[in-house]
Amino acid sequence: MKKRMFEELAGSVREAGAILRGERKLSRRTVIGPAGVRDIRERASLSQSAFAQLIGVSVKTLQNWEQDRRRPTGAPATLLSIIEHDPVLAVRAIHRV
Repeated sequence: MKKRMFEELAGSVREAGAILRGERKLSRRTVIGPAGVRDIRERASLSQSAFAQLIGVSVKTLQNWEQDRRRPTGAPATLLSIIEHDPVLAVRAIHRV
């Protein structure tokens, strides 16, 4: 098992314990892997540059997500989930803002 994977698993176990003990509230967390980010962008029919601009991140950040150097978290991960659900509608809605 790779060190990073082990650390993520250990962190998840610690978090689950804290939730069970009532020390922490359960929170919603959106996890999207590298293939998912690329697939979402391609389903939206956008280049890396256009997609990065659409979701408000740098091209380098998007490339890091797509190449599994980093993972999207927080608001960008949620936005990616929305775009994944209905790319055409999401892109249209974002352009209206």
